[in-house]
Amino acid sequence: MPTEPSLLVIALINTLAWPVIQLGLAWAFTRMPDHWFARDAMAKPCPCENRFFDRVLHIKHWKDRLPDAASWFAGGFAKAKLTGSDPEYLRRFIRETRRGELCHWCSIACVVFFLPWNPWWADLVIATYAIAANLPCILVQRYNRGRLSKLLARSEAKAWMSRK
Repeated sequence: MPTEPSLLVIALINTLAWPVIQLGLAWAFTRMPDHWFARDAMAKPCPCENRFFDRVLHIKHWKDRLPDAASWFAGGFAKAKLTGSDPEYLRRFIRETRRGELCHWCSIACVVFFLPWNPWWADLVIATYAIAANLPCILVQRYNRGRLSKLLARSEAKAWMSRK
């Protein structure tokens, strides 16, 4: 009859597994083709969403404190600062917010891998961690995508007007 692992072993497995999962997902998502994220299959942020982000969550005040792991990998796109305003750069940035958001949703979904070996209370801790570590990043991606979409519309209109 197999013995159950000790709480120390479970804690060690959990502690080591999360960075492996999150960095592995970040690496895998940087390898995915850009065209997978070209269309907005995810719900587009509505203008009221960004007002909520500004007025209730005050995202502007804390969003720059979050890490951007995409820049840690070759081929990753740094999203910490806006470095251009031409339409193609803004489209790429918007694609990268989709990539980042989906990566963080997948990270939350990985909670299911921890369920078999954890006691129920540890599952709650794991789920709480997954949400607390990833939800702020998801919100920032959505917030930035809404702002970038407005900027892209203005940039495209400006480019169109200059061709006339």
